[in-house]
Amino acid sequence: MNPNWRSFLESTDAVIDGASNEILHFGDAAAELKAAQTLTVLVPLTHLGQILATGDDTKTFLHTQFTSDINHLGAEQVQHSAWCTAKGRMQASFLIWRDGDNYQLALAADLQEATQKRLQMFVLRAKVKLTSLNESKVLLGLAGPQAAEALANAGLPCPAASMTSAATNGIQILAIEAGRYIISAPFEAMPALWQKLSNKARPAGLPVWRWLDIENAFPLVTLATKEEFVPQMADFEKLGGVSFHKGCYPGQEIVARTQYLGKVKRHLFRLKSNTPMQAGSNLYSPDYPDQACGMVVSAAASPNGGFVALAVVQSNFAASAHLDSREGPLVEAVAVNP
Repeated sequence: MNPNWRSFLESTDAVIDGASNEILHFGDAAAELKAAQTLTVLVPLTHLGQILATGDDTKTFLHTQFTSDINHLGAEQVQHSAWCTAKGRMQASFLIWRDGDNYQLALAADLQEATQKRLQMFVLRAKVKLTSLNESKVLLGLAGPQAAEALANAGLPCPAASMTSAATNGIQILAIEAGRYIISAPFEAMPALWQKLSNKARPAGLPVWRWLDIENAFPLVTLATKEEFVPQMADFEKLGGVSFHKGCYPGQEIVARTQYLGKVKRHLFRLKSNTPMQAGSNLYSPDYPDQACGMVVSAAASPNGGFVALAVVQSNFAASAHLDSREGPLVEAVAVNP
């Protein structure tokens, strides 16, 4: 995290986890969660990192590496996308959008450095440069019924529709779904922007944004789940994160075969439990003794009490899934896309 950004957030009463740099809350985590159900919240997205891809060959290079159709990513469009291993497993998932002729990615912060370094290895002689934006730009999340009004109050344009973007003075606004936005801005602009946005939105910690991700079935691959899922296991193709009409990319043969043979046994589920869950935790079923029947993708406290999560679960064992062991707590699992 940019140290100046950290200092600014601490001046606004943010409580920051020293190990992860994640914003835990702004004084009352439970009240922030409750507020997110009906009010508008403003969340520093310190769990995400940013990569900028520049150069004459950038579009072609990214198109041949990622699962989405980069060639048809319009100037004001946003895509879900992923970078897979040769075995079709997602080693990173992200949002990608245009910044003029350049491309910007927002992915899990704990994967950003390794992903950037490994992706750069495949550039070879192509005219492509990958640059971390973690010190120069900041991400904010804005969500709720007054989110568009908050953007206007801050002098920011509101994107026309979900999965589109708008920009002004080096600040980019992504509409990831109705009433939910991500703002990418230079650090220098953030203190003034924060003050204006917080007039219409309540500052909140990352647990609130994770809960919103779970409510809206937004799976994010992190270090805890790296290389665990082919895209269809996380219902990633239903988000538009996979194109089945493009040329080769790492893992494409397996991803395509999985799609056309219809052999996906694991899918995305929402979980409820009275026990805290965390990304990477395994799920087990007494009816499936040989191995785990699923894995937690992301988890958060629920404003209604208890805990919720997104998980990839083998469908025929979802009704008997237990957390961490076959004798662990039984979780309630409901398919995101039945």
